[in-house]
Amino acid sequence: MEIRSVGQFLEYWDSLRGRTRKVVACIPPEQLEWSPSPSGFTLGDMVRHLATIERYMYAETVTGRSSRYQGCGRELADGYDAVIAFLEHLDQESRAIIGGLSDADLLRKCQTPAGTAITTWKWLRAMCEHEVHHRGQIYLMLGLLEVATPPLFGLTSEEVRERSSG
Repeated sequence: MEIRSVGQFLEYWDSLRGRTRKVVACIPPEQLEWSPSPSGFTLGDMVRHLATIERYMYAETVTGRSSRYQGCGRELADGYDAVIAFLEHLDQESRAIIGGLSDADLLRKCQTPAGTAITTWKWLRAMCEHEVHHRGQIYLMLGLLEVATPPLFGLTSEEVRERSSG
């Protein structure tokens, strides 16, 4: 996918983030800080990480600034409502920053935290891939907890199979 327009990207991002919001809404508040392993991210860490990495790494670096990512711990937002509000607040900040780019800005290079120069639109595409990666982890973690989750694109695997010929 090549991103040629900031407006087009933000429309796509809204759709992608909307799917993430749907699965995040399935997290039981009492399981927010659950993790399948003692050293792993909790569900709350995942949500805080999505918010902070988008805002403090991607949104900063696409404007030519250095990453300001400082982690995703409970000190940033503690409790279900606070975590959801934190995600929404940082998402709005990120959208405003990214929305301030021109279409021409998408073609210039930006620096990743690793010091790699990358075309800005490719770095925004990486942001999308990063979101999908962690959304998948949230789905898996909720599955381990036996929490029902929404189908990603409207149908379950079983429903697709029932509607398929062959």
